[in-house]
Amino acid sequence: MTTLVIVGAGPRGTGLLERIAANAAELLPADRPLEIHLVDPHPPGGGRIWRHDQSPLLRMNSMAEDVTMFTDEFATIAGPVRPGPSLAEWARRQREFAPYQEVADPAVRAELRDLAPTDFPTRRAQSAYLDWVFRRAVADLPDHVTVTVHRDTVRRIDGPADGPQTVHLGDTALTADHVALTLGHLDSAPHPRHAADAAFAARHGRFHLPPAYSADVEAELARIAPGEQVVLRGLGLAAVDLIAMLTEGRGGRFEPTGDGPALRYRPSGREPVLHLGSRRGVPYHSKTDYRLQGPPAPLPRYFDAAAVDALLATDGPLELLRDIWPLMAKEIGFGHYHELFHAHPERTALPWPEFLARYDRHGWYSPELAALVTEAVPDPANRIDFERLDHPLAGVELGSAEELQAHLREYVTADADRRADPAHSADLGAFLALLSLFGQLPRLVAGGRLTARSVAEEVDEWFFGYFNFLASGPPGFRLRQLLALSEAGVVRFLGAGVRIERDETSGTWRASGTTVPGHSVTATALVEAYLPKHALARTLDPLLGELHRAGRVVEEVVSDPEHTHRTGLVTIDPADSRLIDPALGGAPHPRRTALGPHTSLRSAAAFARPRTNAPAFRQNDAAARALLRALAALPAAALVG
Repeated sequence: MTTLVIVGAGPRGTGLLERIAANAAELLPADRPLEIHLVDPHPPGGGRIWRHDQSPLLRMNSMAEDVTMFTDEFATIAGPVRPGPSLAEWARRQREFAPYQEVADPAVRAELRDLAPTDFPTRRAQSAYLDWVFRRAVADLPDHVTVTVHRDTVRRIDGPADGPQTVHLGDTALTADHVALTLGHLDSAPHPRHAADAAFAARHGRFHLPPAYSADVEAELARIAPGEQVVLRGLGLAAVDLIAMLTEGRGGRFEPTGDGPALRYRPSGREPVLHLGSRRGVPYHSKTDYRLQGPPAPLPRYFDAAAVDALLATDGPLELLRDIWPLMAKEIGFGHYHELFHAHPERTALPWPEFLARYDRHGWYSPELAALVTEAVPDPANRIDFERLDHPLAGVELGSAEELQAHLREYVTADADRRADPAHSADLGAFLALLSLFGQLPRLVAGGRLTARSVAEEVDEWFFGYFNFLASGPPGFRLRQLLALSEAGVVRFLGAGVRIERDETSGTWRASGTTVPGHSVTATALVEAYLPKHALARTLDPLLGELHRAGRVVEEVVSDPEHTHRTGLVTIDPADSRLIDPALGGAPHPRRTALGPHTSLRSAAAFARPRTNAPAFRQNDAAARALLRALAALPAAALVG
């Protein structure tokens, strides 16, 4: 009997289990039974982030048809492709997909019954889907593989590299031939930059919320008083969730105005006043709620494996913005213009084959390509301009706070209208091309050729932030709600370049932005409205913390002659996701694997759009095959069972 312990039974652990089920028949002989133990204090499938026990106001930012946990014909994996339904397909035909089990929550049952493919489901609906995916993965295991679930927390792991591992839970221990850490999204102790605000709040009896996951802070938000002046720093998905819980979650209601998709907000009187600001000063672009109008672009075309091979083969250090972004931008532009020319040819002035032949020849920032786009796409509104998108309030200076509110409402209305209109489906073409970049980006970062400054400032900060701003925003109806809240005076915009200062005399925070020079607001509560970024040195996960203190995991460090950057991520072998162990001279630990957003492969999404050859699915497959081979190769006398 061989034994595997998977620590973390959320979507990543479930995805690994699905790949074990797919590969076991080939790689694990029937005379080598395998016992799998999954350990997680939260329910398997959804885990902590996608558990059912969270506010029904919290939504996914993906349409139901764009969520899958299964490989398909586009997957470039060594193991078997095992197709399965998307969330939309499963919701529509649950009884057809074994093992069927009626969803317990009547509200979720009703939602799933009426769920349209282009709806943005609640996170509770996704929890139900993940529960089924987990049960299907277990059912698909061969007879010589069994699964036991432990609703517990792993505190530490010890054991020799060439022998069994002891996995310590709360009150017991498991002995394993291999351990896989699929821990999901983790918390860290607040960054030192938040310490001063936390101490300020404690001194003055004020409210301060550091970055947190929305599902975990509902009780904390109850401490914010009705009518209290609150600054929210951040305008991404976390801010959208927090705003929903502080408004609709306090009894307010949205209702149609009768004027198209516009909404009116009816306050309950229990809401605080929310002042919203960020570096850009505008909300993330909403997700589109339509499909491509033309044929899918054949992606990737420019930022593919051959392009990355060529980059890694060049001499000298690489910089993302200087050396790599032009190829990435050209790929996104290709997706944009492919959809524009095929779905909306009346807006173009050249035949697609001629445009593409000339587009192929020139770099993204070359004058020749700029001239081609000007010739072929007469209306600038149909062109893609990354710099304008990145800094929508650049150069905007307004004379009053009320001018700012009007300006931002106009901006948000235009964005919501555009993202709901398939006449602008080139935006979706660009989004799909942007997603395709993740097929090669992790390998490029792992290649060790990027400078430390570039990884720190350009990859981990700028690119991922820009990606989220363009492609990982809220459903469109959230922007309509934000507009209604602004009209009702519950939400006030601060503009770009938000700056927050502490006033010890009054015990309040003062917030200002660059868009309205000289204007500021005072607040008695400060909310860091963005998700926490995991940092190994500050991790609150007991297992990773213990491994770090014992010197058995290493934080990813990127160095060059001028800079050293500590990413906060746990270093793993990119080939098979084994943990790099300093005690083994920096070699991969033969019996410990790690997958997920806390690792150096930088693949946070455990589920994906169908037909996108998702990096997480490829990593899961490679890791599952490697650990199955390792388990099958263990001598019988060495097995823990």
